Amino acid sequence: MGSIKRFEEIIAWQKARALVNEVYRMCATGRLNRDFGLRDQICRASVSTMTNIAEGFGRKTDGDFAHFLDVARGSALEVESLLYVARDLEYIQQAEFEKIYQLSEETISLLSGLTSYLRKQPMANARR
Repeated sequence: MGSIKRFEEIIAWQKARALVNEVYRMCATGRLNRDFGLRDQICRASVSTMTNIAEGFGRKTDGDFAHFLDVARGSALEVESLLYVARDLEYIQQAEFEKIYQLSEETISLLSGLTSYLRKQPMANARR
């Protein structure tokens, strides 16, 4: 992580940003747009994924960063669960469900890899 100077360089953050954009696009029209509770919850969960990566990057230790990545992973899983609700209520088509679910899975995979890497580092070692 020493060569990364800004959170925007983290591939997991870039993927989470793409997830946010797709979720917001999905929520902008159709029946999902009118289900305020579900719409707001899935939007918040996607934003939480992205912002927890950035917030964790600003922490002083790898252990702290890994904790925030765990929270980001949980939020991405929440997006996936809420996608099932949207699909079951026929707010979205199967193709859209699969596209956004896959993006979330890619984000989770990147987060898991980064978290594993960080947890292998000496915990007392300050990152900056």
